[in-house]
Amino acid sequence: MADYQVTVSTSYLDDAGTCDHVFIKLVGKDGESKRTRLMDSKGESSFIRGAVSTFTMSCPASIGKLVLIELEKQPSQNPDKWFPTKVEVKSPEGDTFKFLICRWITDSEVYRFREGIEEPGKRPFEKLDTGIPPPEEGTSNFASDRWQTGRRELRLGGGTDKMIFQQNRVVVEETRMATYEAQSAYFSKWLWGLPDRNQRERDYRWYEHAEGIPHCMKAEDLSDLPSEVQFSFTKDAEFKLTAAAGLAELYLKGLADSRENWTCIDDIKGVFRSKRTDISDYVQEHWKEDAFFAYQFLNGVNPILIRRCSALPDNFPVTDDMVFPSGHFSLENEMEKGNIFLCDYKRLDGLKANTINGKQQYLMAPLVLLHKTPDDKLMSIAIQLKQTPAEDNPIFLPTDSEYDWLTAKIFVRSADFNEHQVNVHLLRTHLLAEVFAVSLLRNVPRTHPLYKVLAAHTRYTLHINFLARDGLISETGVFTKFAASGGEGLVTLLKRSLSSVTYSSLCIPDDIAERGLEDVPNFYYRDDGLKLWDNIHRFVQGVLGFYYKNNDAVQKDNDLQKWIGDIFEHGFLSQEGTGIPQSFTTVTELVKFVTMVIFTCSAQHSAVNAGQYDYGGWMPNTPTSLQLPPPTKKGKTSEATMLQTLPDMGTTANGMAVMWLLSKPSSDFVGLGESLEDHHSEEIPSRHVTAFQGELQALSARIKIRNKSLEVPYTYMDPAVIENSVAI
Repeated sequence: MADYQVTVSTSYLDDAGTCDHVFIKLVGKDGESKRTRLMDSKGESSFIRGAVSTFTMSCPASIGKLVLIELEKQPSQNPDKWFPTKVEVKSPEGDTFKFLICRWITDSEVYRFREGIEEPGKRPFEKLDTGIPPPEEGTSNFASDRWQTGRRELRLGGGTDKMIFQQNRVVVEETRMATYEAQSAYFSKWLWGLPDRNQRERDYRWYEHAEGIPHCMKAEDLSDLPSEVQFSFTKDAEFKLTAAAGLAELYLKGLADSRENWTCIDDIKGVFRSKRTDISDYVQEHWKEDAFFAYQFLNGVNPILIRRCSALPDNFPVTDDMVFPSGHFSLENEMEKGNIFLCDYKRLDGLKANTINGKQQYLMAPLVLLHKTPDDKLMSIAIQLKQTPAEDNPIFLPTDSEYDWLTAKIFVRSADFNEHQVNVHLLRTHLLAEVFAVSLLRNVPRTHPLYKVLAAHTRYTLHINFLARDGLISETGVFTKFAASGGEGLVTLLKRSLSSVTYSSLCIPDDIAERGLEDVPNFYYRDDGLKLWDNIHRFVQGVLGFYYKNNDAVQKDNDLQKWIGDIFEHGFLSQEGTGIPQSFTTVTELVKFVTMVIFTCSAQHSAVNAGQYDYGGWMPNTPTSLQLPPPTKKGKTSEATMLQTLPDMGTTANGMAVMWLLSKPSSDFVGLGESLEDHHSEEIPSRHVTAFQGELQALSARIKIRNKSLEVPYTYMDPAVIENSVAI
């Protein structure tokens, strides 16, 4: 007898375990085992969440080097789903074979997995020198010679049945070899997963949600999403509960449907009195201050707009007398020193603002000028609320009346909310992450190096994006109903935003350099982001460098080229001006692009998402919309006009509820770098996983130490709070 030790690992993810009956069959070069139920002394607990269980299987003789396993789950009394991560088999010869699973098994079908070690661009069994010797006359290497695909069967000749021919021996030999070649060819396709690939192309289909924006996955209902990409039970229940609890609290207070205006600024504190954070409390206290207003351009939820200004735009006629009345500075000298910065919301120019509760809303396209003072503070020094200079478009200054200047800043903060939500958050993280995920799931086999590196960064993305399209930006969605850029303006802004996306703007080292922000003080998004980029890049380079020894290996990898080709076509609509590669020719190109994908899906999303309620929980700091047009003359504003300009009670409450929901992580949160070991079985990639996780832990510790000395801690790029994927 030949004994095989089979070790099955179940994921620690929520709902990953099963009490169903698990069966396995081993297939080797010299034969195959019987279909065997895996049972040990643990009983039903063998496959619970996080379990690692070992079983002994016996075969009459060695079946040779293993080439694949068949895994299936048959229902017990209470059928459930199962998420195994890997199966390791130790042969009687002492060899260990590792099979990467990392997928939900929800039905009773037979699933086949080959060993998770491969060379990119080479598919095992692609040629006849498969390592499976041709059958001797009248025999076959496999006892059953029957291969199932779903519910269909293909029966091939061989076995112990005798083949009877009425012709001469030559015909017999030709027929035998033709049978072998057919079997090898079919075995090649089956083992590599061609039927599975065709199924995945049907499961993950591209869909044009609206012309001019990135394509998404075709799904008319949540049930159209494969179970492997859907929320867990816990995630689904918590998400719905959080949303329902927020709305219930608003309805109890009579705010959700209220169209009344605020008459006292302090009344806004009562919207979500129980939902507060340390930073939201700080914002409530300091939102009027110029230093804090400017700070948010660096470390708020939209840190990608500000750039160094070396020459004033022609449509922003600021003078020295306006911004430096004391004569101590001049704009020309300060620009030469690199101390002047600009935020330009030109994408919002001419955008049709929404109508909310039957009332026309207002959305400006401001220009904001900022100055770095000698004590390294960034201060706003001029605001123009429309793009075209005119007598009725004054340049507001800190020396203006309190409410003139405060109202101008409120219009900027409202513009920033809309720019942030549509361009920075929705497009540049959610929609692009979906493109990366769909292309991966459609085109790349599970044992491919790219899949191993990126699979963890696709978790829940397709589900959360379906909910966003259905509940946020649909015709009846919350954003459509309560944001200034909702409705007609949304798709227009998305189109404009996509046309402005460049590859370099998605890569933080290039982006920081292009915006001239390398040495701006107190820029924690940059400091932490660049370190994270380096950590991710080192990890990707180590793992992919193990598989891709030279540029030729990259160029010949059809799966890799199909992945990037789909991204260029469906994500960036084949726009060459974006700089997005259409194919990969070098290992260096591949490593950089994959680094960008991981950074976008994890760190960048955290930077622009996690602080939404921190900075938007106090509505006057981040109004979703505004009810009055901007002042056309100075000296006409007051506290009363400011309150009339702010969104009404219902708009305020619904906007805050959404920001609370989208800022709240679930209990099955998987942090950056976690669970990666499930996808890597080889020794060298596993070492890189361990090193990457260690670097992230060290960076997290340094960030926590730094934050202790900051008046406003910057936590959004702390690896400990960064989720592995766009999951919220």
